Amino acid sequence: MQLGLFDLPWWGYVLVTLGLTHMTIASVTIFLHRHQAHRALELHPTVSHCFRFWLWLTTGMITKEWVAIHRKHHAKCETCEDPHSPQIYGVGTVLFKGAKLYRMEAKNTATLEKYGHGTPDDWLERNLYSKHAVLGIGIMLAIDLVLFGPIGLIMWGVQMLWIPFFAAGVINGVGHYWGYRNFASSDASTNISPWGILIGGEELHNNHHAYVTSAKLSNKWWEFDIGWVYIRALEIMGLATVRKVAPKIRLNLAKTGCCDLETLQAVITHRYDVLARYAKYLKQTALAEIRNLQAREMSGLQDTPALEAVKHWLQRDAGELPEKERAALDQALHFSKVLRTTYSMRQDLAVLWSRSTASKEQLVKQLENWCQRAEESGISALQEFSRKLRYYD
Repeated sequence: MQLGLFDLPWWGYVLVTLGLTHMTIASVTIFLHRHQAHRALELHPTVSHCFRFWLWLTTGMITKEWVAIHRKHHAKCETCEDPHSPQIYGVGTVLFKGAKLYRMEAKNTATLEKYGHGTPDDWLERNLYSKHAVLGIGIMLAIDLVLFGPIGLIMWGVQMLWIPFFAAGVINGVGHYWGYRNFASSDASTNISPWGILIGGEELHNNHHAYVTSAKLSNKWWEFDIGWVYIRALEIMGLATVRKVAPKIRLNLAKTGCCDLETLQAVITHRYDVLARYAKYLKQTALAEIRNLQAREMSGLQDTPALEAVKHWLQRDAGELPEKERAALDQALHFSKVLRTTYSMRQDLAVLWSRSTASKEQLVKQLENWCQRAEESGISALQEFSRKLRYYD
């Protein structure tokens, strides 16, 4: 007996549900995230409002709240002020209670005032979308019931849980806990998967933290960002304008001489890639040194935190390590000249793009001196990295 306007086979209901949830994911990543939070692209007013209307129906989220919380996440990433860092709250809490953390932070008026600027403030936002957020999801329930009958209640339930679990839980939780890293950003962000389809491209979370204002989240040739496909389609139709994408990394293998201004600019522009390559080149040397110290039964270096500490400071600032790992690293640095050298060289490299009053000419000289010190270090991996650093163009 047909109880809704549409009578579908079981797989038809599954496909429709996936299609509806995917529309919501696309709205979050294109409208809320890339357009509103980071201004990576501009949207035609009609398209922008369609996204806003759909999110009102399927999530009840208020644009200003979402944008403010996300911007604060970037500003305070992995600190006690981060609204949803698994490094602070634990991955289980963020994964399964991410929506609760979101609601708690949404009540913080200081967050909304400081980070929620530039979001929609028209009549509809003030009198409908923000004022009656629950009304939208109630209308969506009625639509699902009319179209699909009692099974529409299940479909609606999946729609309501999709964003709280995948956006608030998986991206904010798993995306700062497990996965691979293309870039050594100063946070714990990871790429969950190289194929950004299920969550609209947000799977490529480490790429996003490295180039926050990029409208395109994929970076390597083998990565795929379906959200970018939709943005390009909108751009072709004249409904979107991309403002910024991540700069392409260019290595000029013909460069063998001294570092110049172009080299310096490329190193600063691609600083997270530089640090990631540094970690890749020095990882085996550092781990071998730790194992050597452990074989000599050095005090405090017999457990895994020492190995984990070395892996992590090669990718992140040592000051951001957990206390136990930081203590193990300090112990390792005390016993090993090789580790002290690789550690200090990484710190000195990062100084090049920190805020400084040094002129460009002085920074070029500092970079050249850094390369010279690396080549004189006697550490083969560091010497090889120094030679490759000159290729940035």
